[in-house]
Amino acid sequence: MLVRLLYASRAAGPMSVDLIDSIMSKSRTNNPTMGITGLLCHGGDVFMQVLEGGRFAVNALYGRILADERHRDVQILDFQEISERRFAGWTMGQVNLAKVNPSVLLKYGERPLLEPFSVSGAASMALLEELIATASIIGRAG
Repeated sequence: MLVRLLYASRAAGPMSVDLIDSIMSKSRTNNPTMGITGLLCHGGDVFMQVLEGGRFAVNALYGRILADERHRDVQILDFQEISERRFAGWTMGQVNLAKVNPSVLLKYGERPLLEPFSVSGAASMALLEELIATASIIGRAG
């Protein structure tokens, strides 16, 4: 059974290129063996990530994220059973929202910032869908 989990968290410490690179490297190494695909967005001190895969694998990974000292204020925004993956082309895609037109963010929130804690899970997923449509995602699996 495939599931999709969307969550948000805040960085426990300063957000840096090294931190993002570490998360992405580990994800791209480990996710294929677990059958997990997805996307990580980051902006300011906020992470928003969608994970897709088997129910057990996604729940196990989410458990590890909850215990990861790099994250705080972890909240599930959406969880659902799915019939097909939306992010199948990414072992873990990446969006740096500092490089996205602010009007895209403003379309889904009160301010042109990544604010998944103050909008619905549906609005957050719609933002991800638009980022896919506008080719704002890097790190596509080859």
